[in-house]
Amino acid sequence: MSAKPEFPGGVYAITPETADTARLLAQVEAALAGGVAAVQYRDKSADVARRHEQASELAALCRRFGVPLIVNDDLRLADLAGADGVHLGRDDGSVREARIVLGPGKFIGASCYQSVELARAAQSAGADYVAFGSFFASPTKPDAGRASLDLLREAGPAVHVPLVAIGGITLANAPQLLDAGADSLAVLSAVFDAPDICAAARALNQLFEIESEE
Repeated sequence: MSAKPEFPGGVYAITPETADTARLLAQVEAALAGGVAAVQYRDKSADVARRHEQASELAALCRRFGVPLIVNDDLRLADLAGADGVHLGRDDGSVREARIVLGPGKFIGASCYQSVELARAAQSAGADYVAFGSFFASPTKPDAGRASLDLLREAGPAVHVPLVAIGGITLANAPQLLDAGADSLAVLSAVFDAPDICAAARALNQLFEIESEE
């Protein structure tokens, strides 16, 4: 059995919450066509049937593009839907428990907010990537605590799994996060609220190509 690859750097698209499954799939397909490196399914609704249908359909869609689908905050759904991993917040269970359930071949990410210590602990527990934020004002989580660019600079030498930046990221402010050491940019509005989702994803993706050339 081949080793699991490292969680991919690049644009990490977080899905908008909607009851319109066909529209959601079309939006995500446009983002995938624009070159996003990973997709996170995020739906906080209580509609269990809808969430299972959407996660399963998205897992199949992402598989066609060779891109991992990560389920936000719901380990059981990630397992049942055949997703490629789960992303855990502070109150969503432990990384170790998720590893037992999902096995060694799936990705586990952890929200570490504004704490390098949380990131080190998550890494020790077996997380495949850690996420910091919110770096900028976010319409998705307007009350989220704010992280600084210095946090990424501090985390770089201390944490040896990919660093994901999240929170209010746009094409204009993304370069400073990459300069500070972010490996991946988690975005929702910057992609899915754009008039052309594919073009928005492609524009963000090009920032990583520029970064790799420098």
